[in-house]
Amino acid sequence: MNTVSRRDFIKTSGVGVLMVSFSMTGSASQNPDYGLRAPKLVAKDQLDSWLTIDRNNKITVFVGKVDLGTGTKTALSQIAAEELYVPFERIEMIMGDTATTPDQWITGAAITISQGGNELRQAAANARQALLARAADKLQVSISELTIQDGNIFSVNKPQQKLSYGSLIGEGFKLKVDPKTPQKKYTDYTLIGKSIQRVDIPGKVSGEYLYVHDFRLKGMLHARVIRSDVAGARLLNVDDSECKKLKGFVQTVRKDNFLAVVCKDEWSAVKGAQIIRVSWGSGKELPNQANIYDAWRKMPVAKQELTQNVGNITTAFENSVRRVKATYNFAMQTHASMGPSCAVADFQNGKLTIWSASQATHSMQHEIAVLTGLPKEAIRLVYLDGSGCYGRNGHEDATADAALIAQIIGKPVRVQWMRHDETALAPKSPPRSMDFEASFDDKGNITGWKSDFYIALNHIAAFKPLDFPLLATTEVGIPRPGNWVGFLFQNSGAPYTLPNIQVNTRHIEQTFFRASHLRSPGRIENSFANESFMDELAYAAKSDPAEFRLKHLSDPRAIAVIKAVMKASNWQTRSGINTNNSQDASLRGRGISYVRYNNAITYVATVAEVEVNRTTGKIRVIKLYVAHDCGQIVNPDGVINQIEGGAIQTVSRTLMEEVKWSGSKITSVDWASYPILTFPEIPKVETVLIDQPGQPSWGAGEQTPTTIPAAIANAVFDASGVRLRTIPFIPETVKAELNAIKVA
Repeated sequence: MNTVSRRDFIKTSGVGVLMVSFSMTGSASQNPDYGLRAPKLVAKDQLDSWLTIDRNNKITVFVGKVDLGTGTKTALSQIAAEELYVPFERIEMIMGDTATTPDQWITGAAITISQGGNELRQAAANARQALLARAADKLQVSISELTIQDGNIFSVNKPQQKLSYGSLIGEGFKLKVDPKTPQKKYTDYTLIGKSIQRVDIPGKVSGEYLYVHDFRLKGMLHARVIRSDVAGARLLNVDDSECKKLKGFVQTVRKDNFLAVVCKDEWSAVKGAQIIRVSWGSGKELPNQANIYDAWRKMPVAKQELTQNVGNITTAFENSVRRVKATYNFAMQTHASMGPSCAVADFQNGKLTIWSASQATHSMQHEIAVLTGLPKEAIRLVYLDGSGCYGRNGHEDATADAALIAQIIGKPVRVQWMRHDETALAPKSPPRSMDFEASFDDKGNITGWKSDFYIALNHIAAFKPLDFPLLATTEVGIPRPGNWVGFLFQNSGAPYTLPNIQVNTRHIEQTFFRASHLRSPGRIENSFANESFMDELAYAAKSDPAEFRLKHLSDPRAIAVIKAVMKASNWQTRSGINTNNSQDASLRGRGISYVRYNNAITYVATVAEVEVNRTTGKIRVIKLYVAHDCGQIVNPDGVINQIEGGAIQTVSRTLMEEVKWSGSKITSVDWASYPILTFPEIPKVETVLIDQPGQPSWGAGEQTPTTIPAAIANAVFDASGVRLRTIPFIPETVKAELNAIKVA
């Protein structure tokens, strides 16, 4: 087979070639202060922590949340501008800088808008009210006589006497945030509810946007950290003699089990990591992957909790005429961010500054303090966009790597992970196994619902710093036990109105791999089981799956999203599987799934249309219809972005993603061994947004994914009669199930 190099292709191809280059070094490389803002007040209860206004009426807003590519910088700016009665363009927003922004906890749990946005809204309302009071005093009128337009305050009786915000600000507000200050009425909104263009997209399209990977400091060195792909292996011996022959080699850094090569340029660091000679001890033996769910169930249980208990399940089962049972499993998965993680750190004069893509910069102050022994006040984290995360991927580990190396060598350093680092070594979501049983009476009504969930014990406490087992921290001998996986019991409760319910959660003490929260943690696995089982009950009751759900719901908003998705998808009511497939090579079906996230906030209903190849077992998701009610919508286009992105990612998780290992060695190390959905496989996504003006605004990033796995599973059953109960739905499994039906 002839091969053509990239250079030869460019030289010999008969087409014009456009060569484009971008300079992405960032302004920090030229400025001794790195272009950073001076540290300022950050206490959450102080109004000056949230915003500043200069004499020219420029408003800078400071928030502790970060925009992980989700469009929240735009949405939060809309909230601030709305409450301050200024044009959207007037707002400049600083996010996630621990020296200038208040600590609003991590960016996650689908609370950036509901919690972070509401805190910002309240601060902005306080600022507006304070400025009105100052204007009233200057103009010698009552506040009720004043109005605001574009950041200018004037009396309705003397509109020519305008006072700008900048002319009133003086030396700041010097006030505490009053939680009782009235916010703007939703009926007066002019910005919230509008699809304002995202502020980050133009720079990303042009290539001018600064990612953490592009960030450079003057005199910065480059490092690669060397780690074993064997779980729990200890570092025994190091020989860096070959590294010393590299032109750009600077030094090797070793502290206990932590090992890195530091070089003047990145390619030398890559080569150094490849040629350094390292011997490792043996790792811990992992359970056989073929029996992973049995092994998971046998792990020590730290506690059991009765998550939901309604009526008397024992009596319901005893008096039933029919019972249905099923078991569901959800594989371990990894974040698989498209670009490996990166961070830059500098340690000078006892102070450590780190540029990081962490979703939890304020928590990382604490975590880095534990690693380095520095006081928290000596550590500053500055957020820069990374390649995206859906929870805690490798960003925080790369941040810790850079911090430790910078502290040891006393020079600015950039740590860039490689593809195998990100895929193999970033934290994983834990496995899940779930048992279900339900009972019917002689009229086909559900009389009892019982479920048992085997979940990982969680150590995250809401609004508290994390003590996550960062790789660097554990490698230098600082013990950090625990599973930082999120609130995995959420959505285990039955989402329907039933007379007798018993839901039990078994919290397993330790996971097989270092675990973290992965998008929609717990909710996605629990909803997969709940909604798959509800579909099985609908089939057992000889009912249409959508109508069966409506029969067991009383919440008007829940009913509305299901009816909306039925209408959008042109749902055809029927009981049983699709009988129109005949002997076609490709079987087509549709399935429905519903969730109220945490059984408390956002409502979502999804219909999936799928095609199942009878010969290969491959599933193709053709189209997804999503009806979505997250309360008052701030930016409709931003919500649609989140729905589409979450849906597409979860199709990938449902059909193909699974961490693999052999013995004690992780074998999922790249896109070949951990494949994800490709562009030709992406389904169309049609969304129906149900706006609720005046209602609280809830999250939109984690909710849709919880409905996707069951919608696909139920669609496959409709197409083929095959019940898929273990994720991922790989072709080999589907084909075996199809063949089993033939034999039966």
